Amino acid sequence: MVKNTTPVSLSEVHGSVTIAKHYGMIRRFIAFAGPAYLVSVGYMDPGNWATDIEGGSRFGYQLLWVILMSNAMALLLQTLAARLGIVTGRDLAQACRDEYPKPVAFALWILCEIAIAACDLAEVLGTAIGLNLLFGMPLIAGVILTGFDTMVFLLIQHFGIRKMEFFIILLVSVMGVCFGMEVLLAKPALGEIANGFIPRLSTESLYIAIGILGATVMPHNLYLHSALVQTRLIEQTEQGKRQACKFNLVDTSIALNAAFMVNAAILVVSSSVFFKQGIVVTEIQQAHTLLAPLLGTALASTLFVTALLASGQSSTLTGTYAGQIVMEGFVHFKMRPVLRRFVTRMVAIVPAVAVLALRGDQGSYELLILSQVILSLQLPFAVIPLIHFTSDRERMGTFANRPWVIGIAWVSAIIIVVLNARLVMSSMTDWMSHMGELSIILWLTVVPLVGGIFIFLGYISLPKRWRRRKPKTPVEVEQPDFSQHRFSTIGVAIDLGAVDSKVLSVAQTIAKQNNARVVLLHVVEGVGGQLFGKDAYDDEARDDYAHLEKHAEQLRTTGLEVLAVLGFGRVPKEVIRLVKECNIDLLVMGGHGHRGLKDALFGTSISKVRHKLTIPVLVAQ
Repeated sequence: MVKNTTPVSLSEVHGSVTIAKHYGMIRRFIAFAGPAYLVSVGYMDPGNWATDIEGGSRFGYQLLWVILMSNAMALLLQTLAARLGIVTGRDLAQACRDEYPKPVAFALWILCEIAIAACDLAEVLGTAIGLNLLFGMPLIAGVILTGFDTMVFLLIQHFGIRKMEFFIILLVSVMGVCFGMEVLLAKPALGEIANGFIPRLSTESLYIAIGILGATVMPHNLYLHSALVQTRLIEQTEQGKRQACKFNLVDTSIALNAAFMVNAAILVVSSSVFFKQGIVVTEIQQAHTLLAPLLGTALASTLFVTALLASGQSSTLTGTYAGQIVMEGFVHFKMRPVLRRFVTRMVAIVPAVAVLALRGDQGSYELLILSQVILSLQLPFAVIPLIHFTSDRERMGTFANRPWVIGIAWVSAIIIVVLNARLVMSSMTDWMSHMGELSIILWLTVVPLVGGIFIFLGYISLPKRWRRRKPKTPVEVEQPDFSQHRFSTIGVAIDLGAVDSKVLSVAQTIAKQNNARVVLLHVVEGVGGQLFGKDAYDDEARDDYAHLEKHAEQLRTTGLEVLAVLGFGRVPKEVIRLVKECNIDLLVMGGHGHRGLKDALFGTSISKVRHKLTIPVLVAQ
């Protein structure tokens, strides 16, 4: 497995906020404050609104305890994500790439991108609904208009991360003020609110409770938080990291408790206004329409729409950063943030326009629920690796989770997995009942896919020592004597892995015997290399070339002439091309020691290269 050595995440803003040593306690806290507020908006997006409003209108205050429990889980997980970023200097996506084989990391990336697109779908619909309610704009037109908010992102990002954080805090404050006023207008019964924090569930309320949990604990927020905390330039000492962890814990507690207050306020307003009137609300538009006549003032509806627009826009901005983080962390592919925002938004707009065109305005609510199901599917794939990484003493040192934290974290993970699995199963059952005879399509497509996903989840849940095979005892093989053969140029295929030292040692011996020059070859096989070839000189290519040159310098100190050459794209094809281009007359490659299923996963470059070349190919095992 090749280690990801990309130095930083969000390189444009990494370490851009200085924490001066002469700052007092209050100024230091203010300097650290910010990342958690960008994260908190994901806990107040339109997907949360849908579940909170329906939960309040159906069951009154009964599900307030679910919001509190979800917030407590979110607080724990976000704290772990922040600690991972501070202590290791790696975001969660980079840590996954470091830990898992490439196919596993790639699958995690795909799942995360789907979740980000699903979350963006909810934000698109929330903004479109807000525009519809405020200006009477058709939903389809509102959805299309949201594609232009990339310009807003470009404008705000130009001013730096601190201005971005201030803007997000402003939007969160707008939501808080609006719903604070809504609560005052609704005049809820305080005794009934207190009673709502007593845990209880019925068969009918279970589904909504799962929906609230799935809408609250957002998977992409864990990736986002682990990167945003690295925008602070802290002392790279144990004391400096410990102080950063402490201040980020306070920042996270304040921000997520603010999110809790907003979510609780939405449910309280829904309970006080709709539940008491016996009205079950299943659409955001319906809630807006009924608020004014039931509360006796048009101000209630205006506040509601204002908060909805603030929710959609704030979530949109942070979703862009999350997408940038997972793309760079998992596959080393860097894209301009505005372009990244545009691509993600298009992925959300296309299905939204299609469903609204076919199903009308009613389809907006169905899409909101679907987006939460997709998010709940991906959540365990972020939570479980996070717990593994932050509990690893080798990785975290003295900052590794204590036993009681590990216990609480795993209980939270099990609750999330079980409840979200129940949500997925319920949703699939509903889809099958609605499709009737056509449900066979789901049995042939969705059911195997979900089964495969749960098997995959089982794999990443295994402890590290179970996932990694014990290294085989090396067998001493007598080195062949090349003194009777004359080679002028020796190519060495380097994959920047564990076998490289063996390959370089063999190549050095042969080169010394033949007084030959050495050409080090490495192929950049990431997404950039596959799509753009040699034009994709991104972070991965630069980093790989630096490591290749490091090997070259070590060989040059022995008196050899050494050249480092990069290829881009598919490994066998590029190695063959480079061998011919550099006039290499002996190629040394490293064996990976796998076969069967692993050949299908990791590839069999040696056989493909050997059969296409007419020169000798030496495999160092």
